[in-house]
Amino acid sequence: MYQKTTLDNGLRVVTAPMPAAKSVAVMVMVAAGSRYETRETNGIAHFAEHMFFKGTEKRPTAKDISAEVDGIGGEFNAFTSKEYTGYYIKCAAEHRTLALDVLADQILHSKFDAEELEREKGVIIEELNMYVDTPRDHVDSVYDHLLFGDQPLGWDIIGTKETIRAAGRQTFLDYLDAWYAPRRIVVGAAGAVNGDFLSEVESQFGSLEDRSTGEHAPVEVKQDAARVSLETRDSDQAHLRLGVRGLPTDHPDRYVMQVMSAILGGGMSSRLFIEVRERQGLAYYVFGHHSSYHDAGTLFSQAGVDIERIDLAVSTIVGEFAKLAAEPVEDDELRRTKNFLKGRLVLQLEDPRGLLAFGLRRETLEDRLVEPEEVLERIEAVTADDIQRLARDTIRQEGLNFGLVGPFDDDQRFLDLLHV
Repeated sequence: MYQKTTLDNGLRVVTAPMPAAKSVAVMVMVAAGSRYETRETNGIAHFAEHMFFKGTEKRPTAKDISAEVDGIGGEFNAFTSKEYTGYYIKCAAEHRTLALDVLADQILHSKFDAEELEREKGVIIEELNMYVDTPRDHVDSVYDHLLFGDQPLGWDIIGTKETIRAAGRQTFLDYLDAWYAPRRIVVGAAGAVNGDFLSEVESQFGSLEDRSTGEHAPVEVKQDAARVSLETRDSDQAHLRLGVRGLPTDHPDRYVMQVMSAILGGGMSSRLFIEVRERQGLAYYVFGHHSSYHDAGTLFSQAGVDIERIDLAVSTIVGEFAKLAAEPVEDDELRRTKNFLKGRLVLQLEDPRGLLAFGLRRETLEDRLVEPEEVLERIEAVTADDIQRLARDTIRQEGLNFGLVGPFDDDQRFLDLLHV
């Protein structure tokens, strides 16, 4: 399905033709995100993502860029994570060359105009305020800081008001010079990939000189007891995350963890959804998820719960974690969960952008393309014994972490509930 070519400068080109497609997605993904920052530059990866939309020499203003993409009816966006950043345009197949030209122009020729830079600081600070004022989003920050502390994986992707205000043009140029090297960039197209895409990418990016970039600092993890972090604020609902240390991206048990996470909270028939919401009515939303990084990971549950019954909610969620280690999964539940995961993957891959994001993320983070068939086979191979073994390895009393945003200030109250 995927084809990969590496240019002389180390930049990788990935294509995934879909014969029946009438549209095409073009994407540039870079192995650089917020964990590649220093304390002083925290937030610069996300800030740079914004600035790439503010004008180039060829397209001097934000309106010039957006009007060109709007003029072909294209979808246009970007995203920043802790380990990678992506930029994409999805459009009718006939406009693929223009889509690549716009993306290349943004990434290679953005002006980082001083006036635009100062104006955008206000936009990003308001974006930060929005997240902080939204407990459902902000509990993510509380939990990650508890989990990783004062190191890049524990910092907010968006940065702080101080680092945002302190950023200058040279801050961006230094960051891009340090990390936006060809060997860290993957350019891809999926869908109706007509014409000579490889030659066009080489024409746009081939003149970049290869250079070494170093790597992010390894994460340091030290924990020997359950931990709690509360952010106290008046509210009618408490938003919580409760989790344990998980697995890094390329761990051999990654697919076991994927199935285990889905059993815990991956859909409306998952254990957490049925027990916390349907049977006890403790939350409107509740889910489980596993996040992985190069050298760390976490399996967690998040929920927005009734403050009057929060003790029961926490105990119930802890109980569902403990049950994974204590009891083997029954055959029918395992079968249903595998079908759920495989079905969701198939649906994602029917869209050119989903297919491209799937391939580029693996290539960017693991330096290899993973075909969907391999993922489907690895999910199917997971057994109940695998899940119980992994649950016993990861779900431990001393590894529990609990973050909460709501009207509570007594850490010990919740520590007393964290028993598996």
